Amino acid sequence: MKRIAEFKKLYQISGEIDLKELKSAYRTAMKECHPDKFPNSEDALEAENKSKKMIEAYHFLVSIAPETISNNKSDYLETMTKSNIHDFVYKNIKLEVTFLDGSVYEYFGVPKNVYQKF
Repeated sequence: MKRIAEFKKLYQISGEIDLKELKSAYRTAMKECHPDKFPNSEDALEAENKSKKMIEAYHFLVSIAPETISNNKSDYLETMTKSNIHDFVYKNIKLEVTFLDGSVYEYFGVPKNVYQKF
């Protein structure tokens, strides 16, 4: 919850997340803090850190937006009901999938955005 509130505050969003509004705020923020705008190396480093945080916040907020959830719900339900997957756990870059027959598979190097779509 704290992370959601922090990211919403970063983009000045109150209430539900509107993807169109979020995209507009993201583009504006990235124009302002893009590292290439700052010739000074210290300012560029600070801008790079800020832009990384903005990118992380954007991807996170898009993943939890009601529109994203409703668009992906049918795919999620189909995957969970037809795939024989019992459970899955994501730790760092490792995805561990447990199937109904008891077998467990570990996938290494899984990016966080792929896991979130899963």
